[in-house]
Amino acid sequence: MTAPGPFSYPDQPFYAPGWQPPRPRTEPLALVALVAGVLGTGPVAIVLGALGIRSARRHGRRGRGLALAGLVLGLVGTLGWAALGTVAVGTAVASRPLPADVTGPRTAHAVQLVTGSCLADLPSDPQVDEVQVVPCAQEHLAQVLTTYAFTDDEDWPGDRAATARVEAACTLTAAEQATGLRLVAWSPTEGSWADGDRTGLCLAVAEQPGTGSLLG
Repeated sequence: MTAPGPFSYPDQPFYAPGWQPPRPRTEPLALVALVAGVLGTGPVAIVLGALGIRSARRHGRRGRGLALAGLVLGLVGTLGWAALGTVAVGTAVASRPLPADVTGPRTAHAVQLVTGSCLADLPSDPQVDEVQVVPCAQEHLAQVLTTYAFTDDEDWPGDRAATARVEAACTLTAAEQATGLRLVAWSPTEGSWADGDRTGLCLAVAEQPGTGSLLG
C-alpha cells in the first residue's frame, strides 16, 4: 500500500452533487398492524404491531412508528371489546328469568319475574325496575299471578293501551277475592319495549303480608 500523493483522494466514499442514498424500505408488518388497529381487530393488531416493531428493528427498516400506532390501537380496541362483552353479559344476567320460587331474598329486575314470584312489597314508583323477591315461605305482600305476552312484531301501543290490555287479562277467582286479594297490572314501558320487553305481569296483592303461595 503506497502513501497518498498530493493529488490522491482519501480512501472514503463521496457522492455526486444532489445524490442521496436510497431510503430503507417500510416494514410490511407495520403497515398491516396499523390497518388491523384501525379496523378494531384488538389482539390481532397487538400481535402484528409487536412483530412489526421487532422486524423493523432487526432489518433496519422504517415503520416502527406505524407498528407502534397499530399496537396502541389494538390495546384500545381490546379494552373496548372487553367493555362491550362485560355490558352484554351483565344485560343477559339482568334479564334472565328467575325460578318460580327463589331460595333466598334477592333484588331483581321486574323483567325477570315469572308466574309464582313473591315480592316483599310493591314499589311506590310507577315505573318499576328493581324489586325485592323473597321465597314464598317468607312474609311477602304480592305474588305474580300470571303473565301477559304481547306479540314480538307489534308496535308500541302506548302506556295506557298497554296497561289496559294487561289489566283485561288479569282475573281473580271468587275465592281469591274473598280473601281480600286485589290485582295490580304491570306493563312494559316504552323504554323496556324498545329493549325487547313484551311481557305484562298480573300481581295478586294481599291486604297484609303473609307467608305461603297466594296462587290457587
